[in-house]
Amino acid sequence: MRDHYDAAETRPTAAREADLFARLPAALAAARDAAPAWARRLEGIAPETITSRAALATLPVTRKSDFMADGVAYRDFITVPHDALARVFVSPGPVFVPQGREADPWNAARALYAAGVRPGALAVNTFGYHLTPGAFILESGLAALGCPVFAAGPGNPAEALPLLAALRPSVYCGVPDYLNILLDKAEETGADLSALTHALVSGAALPPALRERIETRGVHVAQCYATADLGVIAYESPAREGLILSEDLILEIVRPGTGDPVGEGEVGEIVVTRFSPTYPLFRFATGDLSAILPGESPCGRTNQRIKGWMGRADQRTKVKGMFVDPAQIAEIRKRHPEIARARLVVTRENHVDVMTLRVEGPAHGAAIAETLKAVTNLSGTVEPVAAGSLPNDGKIIADERPIEG
Repeated sequence: MRDHYDAAETRPTAAREADLFARLPAALAAARDAAPAWARRLEGIAPETITSRAALATLPVTRKSDFMADGVAYRDFITVPHDALARVFVSPGPVFVPQGREADPWNAARALYAAGVRPGALAVNTFGYHLTPGAFILESGLAALGCPVFAAGPGNPAEALPLLAALRPSVYCGVPDYLNILLDKAEETGADLSALTHALVSGAALPPALRERIETRGVHVAQCYATADLGVIAYESPAREGLILSEDLILEIVRPGTGDPVGEGEVGEIVVTRFSPTYPLFRFATGDLSAILPGESPCGRTNQRIKGWMGRADQRTKVKGMFVDPAQIAEIRKRHPEIARARLVVTRENHVDVMTLRVEGPAHGAAIAETLKAVTNLSGTVEPVAAGSLPNDGKIIADERPIEG
């Protein structure tokens, strides 16, 4: 039995990169011509010139807020007639998310395959089938693999256990916590879940202790990183060294609050470009933090790897009644290129908010403090720190004020 879903997963990295950027100009042009929102966002941009990562980085970052702006509906971003869609979902915002009729539109099949799922396996899907696309992201991948699905959805474990014992599915899809609850309840009640051997989980953390607890009961568990807008972005392989980027996506890690790519290994916000005949997304900011791992996976898959989910990038915070945004700290750095790295620390002293901008580099404190006030309309101090002393955790603004209650 083959180890990989298809040959695309093991092609040379340079070949994949060349293929993606050869396809990108046509995808941009098609979206511009078919979708009013993309026509507006790509105005003045020549698609034929966007053939490299450097060129891609010149395009504006697309955020969820762009889908909620006055006069912009989700229909303005799709490239097919509305009646050509299969489903429409909603994610927080609210933001409506369309699903096309193409096979496996959420790129879930290869994540399932890497988790050990094979054609014909019966899967229980415990993601929600209401409003959000979670259940359908995995179900579309299972369908592409030829796996029947028990559409259980989330529910009462006491009601689910006898059904699972009778059906004997071998695959679980859902959050890891619920799988652990089901296995615990099965042990308590004597329900037979021995047929369950593989799981693909998402939507919640899978710490090592929880993974070990699940696997000691005979269920091999793998995880994937997915969002309602993009589907499966990256997935775990048997090597368990980071998460491997799905094919047909371009991933960038950018400095939070900007569209500026950061170096390999540096933590930043995940930005994804998705090729889709129905709902293309260019430089879509997920709001999640991660970092690119160097090299290739020992499992033979050659695509980029990320460390996994490392927190949220949205660090906008209110100081003295005014919002301060990571984009403002990025603006300060642009005005002072001598700053290598910066972090705004917000504390509270004598019941008053205090801002301290910690900077690496040959800082001119007084000048930077003036820029800090000009950009944020708030006064703060500048504290030079040693090179490499600021943590590599993606934080641009650290709110260290105590919770008062």
